[in-house]
Amino acid sequence: MDTKIGSLDTCRPTSNDMINPTNGAVAAIQSSVSPTMINASESTLGRHLARRLVQIGVTDVFSVPGDFNLTLLDHLIAEPELNLVGCCNELNAGYAADGYARSRGVGACVVTFTVGGLSVLNAIAGAYSENLPVICIVGGPNSNDYGTNRILHHTIGLPDFSQELACFQTVTCFQAVVNNLEDAHELIDTAISTALKESKPVYISISCNLSAIPHPTFSREPVPFSLTPKLSNKLGLEAAVEAAAEFLNKAVKPVLVGGPKLRPAHAGEAFVELADASGYALAIMPSAKGLVPEHHPHFIGTYWGAVSTAFCAEIVESADAYLFAGPIFNDYSSVGYSLLLKKEKAIIVQPDRVVIANGPAFGCILMKDFLSALAKRLKCNTTAYDNYHRIFVPEGQPLRGAPKEPLRVNVLFQHIQKMLSSETAVIAETGDSWFNCQKLKLPRGCG
Repeated sequence: MDTKIGSLDTCRPTSNDMINPTNGAVAAIQSSVSPTMINASESTLGRHLARRLVQIGVTDVFSVPGDFNLTLLDHLIAEPELNLVGCCNELNAGYAADGYARSRGVGACVVTFTVGGLSVLNAIAGAYSENLPVICIVGGPNSNDYGTNRILHHTIGLPDFSQELACFQTVTCFQAVVNNLEDAHELIDTAISTALKESKPVYISISCNLSAIPHPTFSREPVPFSLTPKLSNKLGLEAAVEAAAEFLNKAVKPVLVGGPKLRPAHAGEAFVELADASGYALAIMPSAKGLVPEHHPHFIGTYWGAVSTAFCAEIVESADAYLFAGPIFNDYSSVGYSLLLKKEKAIIVQPDRVVIANGPAFGCILMKDFLSALAKRLKCNTTAYDNYHRIFVPEGQPLRGAPKEPLRVNVLFQHIQKMLSSETAVIAETGDSWFNCQKLKLPRGCG
């Protein structure tokens, strides 16, 4: 079948300016021919799932084999366009799928029933909090075991098989328990399409005896998804842009601050477009590091209250207007809710909502549409960046260590900085390393 990968939203950036694919929406297949018939013996659930994953842009699936998912894994291995990546444990598989979704737009992992599902749960919860579409596939109990009051291995010792499902219900946007071939096609397709539309993980449990059984619903190649893109309310968008432009154009030293929801809103390019057009000083929140190019000429660092990059907090908190795009104000990002910000000076732009100071709020407005439209209405104002440039003092070099002196943190991070390039990425654990990594200057193309 002649196919090509397209985008539901906007195309992935052709340059390395955007480090993460904040503008690359999950991929969809655009088919140039009608779906072809499949040999009856090959029209199985396992093959359908494999082809569906390939269609949405997944070429690598992270897995941990277990006796409940072995037959399903055989079908995934048989798909020539899928690469099965074996992992040491389920948590590794889940976090690998998380990272894959950040880079490619959607990820997938396959684990076994309960013992594997509960192990991967923390990674799926993280993907939920980060708005990442991860397809979590679990090999489930034999369909003939449901309702028999039997106790299965890999469970908590009860004849009720729903403990795993109950855990996933709070950290996924859709749950599909496939224990009947009659509705398997619908459940699988609904789960995957929901993950793409909501940009959240989903849970698919597939009974271990069903993957290899042919069924008429799988007798054709999967029909490509046709997911209607979200649209802004045109009148609301115009009103929000007009109000925001009036608010910002009368400010003396406005600034821009990017937040972590730039990624799920696919608004990274629009945010940079706004920064280019406005001339405002440009900062990021700590959890948005890597979403905005740090080589931008007006980039001033990480805004993190009292522990901000040097001179960044002074510029942001002294501004008479600030636009936050996709922020999350929690205890961590606000340094214990100690940020010196005033609501009446702020425009808060969320993925589908804009709130201007203490005044009007506008719903059903996509962030990327709002930022792009606003870029065309703002007067160029470099005052805040000029002030930053006036007070900025370059960071000094750490003193050279004595031969047997313990390695100092500032010396360590000097070495790490020299290792960074367009071919590298930084993975930072929340804690001391996260704080110190905010000081790293990411070169063009470094994630």
